[in-house]
Amino acid sequence: MVIQWYGQACFKITSGELTIAIDPFDKQIGLTPPRFKSDLLLVTHSHPDHANIETIQGEPFLINGPGEYDVKGVNIRGIESFHDKQKGKERGLNSIYIIELEDITVCHLGDFGEGKLRSELREQISQVDILMVPVGGVYTLTAEEAAEVVSELEPKLVIPMHYHVQGLKLKLDPVEKFLEEMGAKKVEAEEKITIKKKGLEEGKTKIVVLKASSEKE
Repeated sequence: MVIQWYGQACFKITSGELTIAIDPFDKQIGLTPPRFKSDLLLVTHSHPDHANIETIQGEPFLINGPGEYDVKGVNIRGIESFHDKQKGKERGLNSIYIIELEDITVCHLGDFGEGKLRSELREQISQVDILMVPVGGVYTLTAEEAAEVVSELEPKLVIPMHYHVQGLKLKLDPVEKFLEEMGAKKVEAEEKITIKKKGLEEGKTKIVVLKASSEKE
């Protein structure tokens, strides 16, 4: 499994010939929208920085809400959550996605903004190998809240997302705040990460910071 990040909550997950796209954004946020072919397209909510489905090439199977899906050998669960601390009254609903691929469980929290996990959400998410967590505050979790969610879920690998990068017009906190909360002294950003089940170590959670890719196809 290869994971690349494009900024905000947008990821490309590749497994063999299969490609999954998550939350492609619109150019209005200041970043160049991703343009690559995908077999599956996951959208956590309808805001422009997460739902520019037209930019993804091919004819991907679209998943844009809660439910259980089995597509092309990939098991995906969409879990309803709130984008804010007011039960969705400020920013609406958000879907958390659990993706099971290559015997690895990936959790993408989308714009989860509740501040902390409710017990029912914690039970639905269950065991997580890789956690993609928003850390930039303002619209989602603050660095401190994100660190608490990581501590509660105890994933083997954490990939922070939805924080300030060069060019982004949205006012978000930098990833360094989250790294400080996690006690991570220095984490070098990587272009992409290749993951195998046997390489995910039990015990201490590892943090991987990805560079915002500008790759196009």
